[in-house]
Amino acid sequence: MITFIATPIGNLKDITLRALEELRAADVIFCEDTRHTVHLLSAYEIRKPLFSCHKFNEREAAEKMIEFSREGKRVAVVSDAGMPVISDPGNAVCRILREQEEPYTVLPGACAFVCALVLSAFPADRFTFVGFLPEKTSERRKELERYTHVRNTLIFHCAPQDIEAYTQLMYEVFGNRRACAVREITKLHEESVAFDLKEGYHGERRGEFVLLVEGGKDEENILCTLSIREHVQAYMEQGYGKKEALKLAAKDRGVPKSALYKETLDL
Repeated sequence: MITFIATPIGNLKDITLRALEELRAADVIFCEDTRHTVHLLSAYEIRKPLFSCHKFNEREAAEKMIEFSREGKRVAVVSDAGMPVISDPGNAVCRILREQEEPYTVLPGACAFVCALVLSAFPADRFTFVGFLPEKTSERRKELERYTHVRNTLIFHCAPQDIEAYTQLMYEVFGNRRACAVREITKLHEESVAFDLKEGYHGERRGEFVLLVEGGKDEENILCTLSIREHVQAYMEQGYGKKEALKLAAKDRGVPKSALYKETLDL
């Protein structure tokens, strides 16, 4: 049997009794980073053969898991923190296991974005988990534009060095909305800071972040569901000059014209 196991996201005590039982019973453990997992296992005096399962070798790791499982061995799968697959390696492994009809199960546990949603006090009846945005700014912008008119609370993972770039780009795309940055979840310096996208985040920049942004409102201009380029172009097609179209689109989005200008240079 192959078992995916959630591990602590910060505090090592946040591990379930079932997770410990399964890790102790496992014949082999597949993990994102063996050095990181050794720290967790050592805290509970668990010693097992470790194999790597990261984003560059998921197919090879999956084949090895299947081989072990069909030999009758118990296989445990963990990531560095939280639930495997969620912004972590493992999704390709799950697809391969299902394709090859190899049974597997999941032991629930810690998950950073769920904790952050509670700490933010934002609406939790409907939310959209986006995870990490692409590395290139142009690709980030396109990804954010897909969620412009989504009314759900939006949830992102963010590295500390990217928090300023994320929030500035979100302001350009979404306009001014309430946001909340949650960091160091379950650790000594856990912090949840609410702010407006227009003002930006001015808090501590250490530790991994979960960034939450309020969803769009029903009364928002329907043109805001378009990309910035399409938004400006829609006004130009109504007979407005480019300068006036930029001004109107910026007003709709609640951002300065300069935030839209570079996206419409060739119009």
